[in-house]
This record gives sequence, structure tokens and C-alpha cells, in this order.
Amino acid sequence: MHCSIIPPYMLRRLAAHREPELSDAARAAKEALHHVPSFQASRAVPGPGSHPGLREPRPAPPERTVYDAKFVEQLPGSAVRKEGEPPTGDPAADEAYDGLGHTHRLYAEAFDRNSIDGNGLHLEATVHYGRLYDNAFWDGRQMVFGDGDGQVFQRFTKSLSVIGHELAHGVTQYSAGLVYRNQAGALNESMSDVFGALVEQFVQQQPAAAAGWLIGEGLFTDQVQGTALRSLKAPGTAYDDDVLGKDPQPDSMDGYVHTSADNGGVHINSGIPNRAFYLVATTLGGNAWDAPGRIWYQTLTGGTLSPTATFGAFAKATAASAKELFGADSKEHDAVRSAWETVKVKLPGARRKPNS
Repeated sequence: MHCSIIPPYMLRRLAAHREPELSDAARAAKEALHHVPSFQASRAVPGPGSHPGLREPRPAPPERTVYDAKFVEQLPGSAVRKEGEPPTGDPAADEAYDGLGHTHRLYAEAFDRNSIDGNGLHLEATVHYGRLYDNAFWDGRQMVFGDGDGQVFQRFTKSLSVIGHELAHGVTQYSAGLVYRNQAGALNESMSDVFGALVEQFVQQQPAAAAGWLIGEGLFTDQVQGTALRSLKAPGTAYDDDVLGKDPQPDSMDGYVHTSADNGGVHINSGIPNRAFYLVATTLGGNAWDAPGRIWYQTLTGGTLSPTATFGAFAKATAASAKELFGADSKEHDAVRSAWETVKVKLPGARRKPNS
């Protein structure tokens, strides 16, 4: 199960440029695109999961190892920092180590989960993968980070939300196992964006109202007109650049993109459930990892979500989780239903608006 942070449509656009000043970026994008077919083949079916009925042990401290691939595409590389060892002085290695720890802490403290698989999985990451490699990915076992091309993308360990996003693919792999195609695939991507944003907010102890709700903030060089790869708050506004084009994400079903590319638009249409979570979090206020995070986490890991879930099925499941956790007449249940109505995902039994 390979899941990468940079969508193939973004890489293809970058690879097509012929300007001398973008030669490194175009070459790096072409190299990253070589991996896309194998990624998509491996992601089209669910990865190995944990039986939802198994009782998870109590969270234990993280066990981390960071490796250095030394600019070749071989894994895992040479171990450069193990659990409890001091910083290496290499920003990529130390950012990866810290990011693994921050993500582990969110799941342990907010959701009582013992690592990515729920059973104490050792967290491993490889940095300096390939030369000017334009991506970061979860390969079903570990994290892998490229250094970026230096013209469009900086090193991928710079963004904590990217680290949290990719590790969340592991959580999905070991729980609902959402297939990586069409609406289920867009939900897979959205779950990673949601928990990637939550890792960043949790570390900063930042309430929902103060958060930026961006995925990949800080990845772009100053040559790019954009703030991040995606925005949960306002899908479609993260970047608008001559080289990369405009962020194509819709913010409701009115803009849903029907396409066979990108495994049925998994990176594009994820903007719809992303905005639904943002609306729930900001409607309820406080910390997004509290009630909103608990609702989304229970939906993902509770054992009732189908691997081929549609947006409608997922909306129904989140409403059921909110009802179970907080009650049918709770503000949490109302916020969930209202959010899905706003992004125009039909929810069975939704209340009719006046004069509708």
C-alpha cells in the first residue's frame, strides 16, 4: 500500500515544463511519476488490517528509527537515529524523528491508540530518498521522504502535516482499509488530511478557530504562488501558480469531478469531506482533536465502515458515531449533519430546510 502526498496531476504538469529555470523540477517530477503506476496498483485494494474486534493494548512510548538512503532509491538505508538518541544535526532526519513522535502522541493521548496499527508498531522513516525526489510516501510499512527539487518543492520533512498525513494512511490501512479508488479513495485521502491537520494543531495546542487548516504548508519554495498543497477550510484555494496551475479541489458536491485519472479523483474530490470536517470543528469550537476528532476516529476504526464506502455512507457513519458518543439531541450530532448538508452530501433522514 503506497500512498504519496503529491498528486500525479501536479507532477505531470510540472514534468511538462521545458523552461531552463525549471529543469531540475521537471526532471524530478518525471522521476517521481515513474513510481505512480506501482503506487496505484498497490493502493487499489485494501492493505492488511487489524480485526476491529481485537482489543488494543494501552499506548506505549514510541519506538522510532530514522534511516538515511543517501540519495539512492533503496530502503531502508543506514540507521542514523534510534529511539532516545540525540539529534543528528541533519534537519531531515531530526524533523522525521520528531514528526513520528508527534503523530504517535496524538493517537496515544487523544484517541488512546497504541501506534499506527493499534498494537505498538515500530515507526520507521527513511530520509534523503533519491536525488531531488519530489514526494513523500507511506509504503505500507514505513515513511519515505524525498528532499524536493529546490525549485518548486523543499524537503518533505519540513511539514508536520505531511508526516501526519502519510502516517494516517497507515491507520486507515490497519482499520477500515478504504480502497484507493473513487469516493472510497477520496475518503482515504481525506482521513489523512484530517489527521495530518490534527497532528499539527495538537502539537501547537491550537484551537480550531485559530488553525490554518493547510496540508503541506512550507513545502513550496518562494517561487510558487501558493501556501500549501490543500486547504480543508477552503478547498480550491491552496495555490494558483503559473507552473503548478490552480488548486482543483471542489468544496461541495456541486463541483464533484468525474474522472478516471488519479484513481477516480482521489486527491481532488477529497476536498468535499475535508470541508465537512472543518465545518464540524469550527461549529463546535474548542480543539478539533476533541469531539470532531473522536467522531471521525471512531468512524474510521469502529469496524462498521465498508472498504468501498461512498461519501453518503461515510456521512451516515459519522452521524451514527456522533449520536453514539454524544447523543441524538447533542450539538455534536447537529454539527455533523449540518456540515454534510452544507457540502451537499445527502444524508438519510436529513431535516428539510424551511421553504425547501
